Amino acid sequence: MPDFFERDIKFLPGVGPARSKLFNDELKIFTFKDLLEFYPYKYIDRSKLFQICQIHADMPYIQLCGKILSFEELGQQRGHRLVAHFSDSTGVVDLVWFKGIKYVLSRLKLNTEYIVFGKPAMFGGRINITHPDVDPASQMELSSMGLHPSYSTTEKMKKSGLNSKAVSKLVETLIDMMNGPFAETLPLWITSRYALMPYDKAIRTIHFPTDTTELQNARYRLKFEELFQIQLNIMRYTSDRRRKLKGFIFDKVGHFFNAFYNNNLPYQLTNAQKRVIKEIRKDTCTGAQMNRLLQGDVGSGKTMVALMSMLIAVDNGFQTCILAPTEILAEQHNANINNYLRGLGLHVELLTGSVKGKRREKILSELEDGAINILVCTHAVFEDPVHFCRLGMVVIDEQHRFGVEQRSKMWTKNTIPPHILVMTATPIPRTLAMTLYGDLDVSQIDELPPGRKPVMTVHRFEGSLPDVYSFVDRELEAGRQIYFVFPLISESEKSDLKNLEAGYAFLTERFARYKVSMVHGKMKPAQKDENMLSFKNGESRILVSTTVIEVGVDVPNASVMVIENAERFGLSQLHQLRGRVGRGADQSYCILVTGQKISDTSRSRMEIMTSTTDGFEIAEADLKLRGPGDLEGTQQSGIAFDLKIANITKDGPIIQTVRDLAQEIINADPDLTLPENSLLLQSQKRRSGFVFDLSYIS
Repeated sequence: MPDFFERDIKFLPGVGPARSKLFNDELKIFTFKDLLEFYPYKYIDRSKLFQICQIHADMPYIQLCGKILSFEELGQQRGHRLVAHFSDSTGVVDLVWFKGIKYVLSRLKLNTEYIVFGKPAMFGGRINITHPDVDPASQMELSSMGLHPSYSTTEKMKKSGLNSKAVSKLVETLIDMMNGPFAETLPLWITSRYALMPYDKAIRTIHFPTDTTELQNARYRLKFEELFQIQLNIMRYTSDRRRKLKGFIFDKVGHFFNAFYNNNLPYQLTNAQKRVIKEIRKDTCTGAQMNRLLQGDVGSGKTMVALMSMLIAVDNGFQTCILAPTEILAEQHNANINNYLRGLGLHVELLTGSVKGKRREKILSELEDGAINILVCTHAVFEDPVHFCRLGMVVIDEQHRFGVEQRSKMWTKNTIPPHILVMTATPIPRTLAMTLYGDLDVSQIDELPPGRKPVMTVHRFEGSLPDVYSFVDRELEAGRQIYFVFPLISESEKSDLKNLEAGYAFLTERFARYKVSMVHGKMKPAQKDENMLSFKNGESRILVSTTVIEVGVDVPNASVMVIENAERFGLSQLHQLRGRVGRGADQSYCILVTGQKISDTSRSRMEIMTSTTDGFEIAEADLKLRGPGDLEGTQQSGIAFDLKIANITKDGPIIQTVRDLAQEIINADPDLTLPENSLLLQSQKRRSGFVFDLSYIS
């Protein structure tokens, strides 16, 4: 009944225009279907009665049966309240109302048995329950009360009478309006194989469960379907892309790759790097477009893998480009690549927003006539005047910094889409990767090049800063360089900027023997680049910064990273910042400085950071602490997680199960044309677009 489910929520009895606007604005609920999929976030067991002598103020919601002995109105104006003294013969509690007093007095009677439900608290030495639910005991059957749903609502909704109980009644009205059962959404062969509860029973049970076992089964069924439909969408479009989109064939490893490998390779490749190069080599021989995600911790050698992959493209007569999110990172890539390729006779150029005039015109001309082999670029490459002669491969560094729409512009640079290699130094938890990047083939570099020592990480409170400064003194005397990072989270946070500038002033005075530079996002780009270059060249010995140095700055001589107010950073961000040190052969240190009093979550972050340097372990912990919606990159990637009931953090086993099922189905029936998959095709058509852009664009 698609027409029924697509009806505007305002047409549901009890809603109307005013409440409809609240549903739209506060909860993004627009249709009957939206309300049906607005699942309870918890359930309260109302099948149990307590005696008053058993309850205490720390208990959650409780239920009592007894009588009102007397009413008492207390206070004036704002403090005016109604107190009902309620007893069950084992004790007395106070039921308190601050609003609707006239209505309560007209409805409730003395010496009549009621069921009272609410949360106990202590006030004035007595147990009280504020604004309880009160129902005549004669109308209540404890055996049928069961689990009651609780729905998330906002303060604005509650002020207009749309609290959890009101939402529950509206959901009940909606379900009662159904003429017959809800149509099944999964084929019988799937529900039978995985012993899934029928959709009709699942949707009714999730809102109004009879017991915990039934609720658990309903939740599993709905989670299974939600995650399965996402994975099927990913698999379907990925399969479609691989079958229909052709890619350039790199059928040889030639002069440039071999000359580099034999003469210019600066260090021996790790086994992980060799494995990834083989995977990329295999992809580019198939005649289908490569879309591969390369994950690797900071310093694991991703750029070397990318460079050697680009050399394979050049050996096959193609141009390549590497796309960086900032000019500083692009300039660093350009310098490193030119250094690595010295003597090979390859033409490498840099194109950023700062490249103007005749130099820019020359680069654009040489790109178009094929004279440039490798282009290192920023967002400037997306502009219409930039055309390649024969673009065969695109490498996107720190890909989460580029939106889907931006990346799609690279497709217009060729009649046949180039091979795509996207790289990230932000480790992505496996369950998140299967959903967010489920259409990409994933490679992982899980070992560091030889000679790298793990960064030693310690947590210090502000009171220990003098000792931290003394340690910094010793490192400076040994010729090392130091980062001090402050949490300028947003450019609108003037107090943070003030703290940064105050920190810079203090550190300049405290370490007066050494040059101190400062960089932050509100600086003019030229000034920021100049200060960053000063540190990179060793002229500045201390760099006071915000997170603008999180990605890309490579200073092997920097041995200490001091992160002020570390409690204000997420785990992945702390790990990225830590990755700025430990890039040379010397022992490096990361010092996390926090206030004396920090939250349990912040304390957990500090403990995780000091116990491991494994980026994937940290990413898993970050996912558990923050959830997928807060992880860096999910917003920039172009996909929003709009999961109604599933949880990426907790439902990893289900994700793996449904991914395997989706793969099995698409392998056998890529277009979902078999009769047994007709229901799936209908569902996919209703859900089309969730992952389409990412799948086709990378």
